[in-house]
Amino acid sequence: MFGYVRIRKPELLVKDYECYKGFYCGLCHSLRDTYGLRGQVTLTYDMTFLVLLLSSVYDLAVKEEHKRCIIHPAGKRRVIRTEAADYAADINMLLSYYHFVDDKQDEHSLAASLGVQMYRGQSRRLEQHYPRQARAIAEGMQRLHLLEQEDCRNVSALADCFGRMLAEVFAWKEDGLADFFRETGYYLGKFIYIMDAFEDLPEDTHKERFNPYLGTDRRELLPQVEEQLLTEIAAAGAAFEKLPCLEYRDIMRNILYAGVWNRFDRIKQELQKEEQ
Repeated sequence: MFGYVRIRKPELLVKDYECYKGFYCGLCHSLRDTYGLRGQVTLTYDMTFLVLLLSSVYDLAVKEEHKRCIIHPAGKRRVIRTEAADYAADINMLLSYYHFVDDKQDEHSLAASLGVQMYRGQSRRLEQHYPRQARAIAEGMQRLHLLEQEDCRNVSALADCFGRMLAEVFAWKEDGLADFFRETGYYLGKFIYIMDAFEDLPEDTHKERFNPYLGTDRRELLPQVEEQLLTEIAAAGAAFEKLPCLEYRDIMRNILYAGVWNRFDRIKQELQKEEQ
């Protein structure tokens, strides 16, 4: 994903921040233990939210340790792992593979081609293990690619592709809670797509890459995009509140109601300074 689904640190209690870091490190170790360095480099804050959510709703057993790592060699760090961390690590690898496939289709870059080769083998295994999720990711990325080729400017239709992907990713198990997970993932995915398109607009304009907002000034877009984002995250929050979270609720609420706005708020401040 894109790194938007993260905490707002100043509004988080110290104990909750330490817990969050523990889950983040836990996901990192799951990626390293299963996939090595190529797994670790796919680490995202977004997937840490999914680990917290699944661990909370399903009341998963927690394994807590203190370990050293290459990035933080000075001392041992708290590492919190549940079964959900292994699932999120697998999904992260699938998403990374299809991200490279999409980049190869769009940009024909050497880096994308190498990424496809590097992650293809693991992706084939994961597609067999998670056929529903893998199919949703592949179909979503293909729909996005086709819409972009058509120069589609319907942001809602484009965001729907990414939302459908995350809906199936969030639905870890086919049970009575699956639809609530899907709803949360769907609207959060739409939020992520819209936010990413808005943030990348200057770079995409410069590099002549597809963006549904091309040709529009970000200052003029700001109210429209803010309204779109509010609509999607409100729907994601409403679905989240239906889930029976047993632990970590304050951390997840911090993410959904504050942290996801970190980069939008920064852009908004930058645009306001430019006007002064």
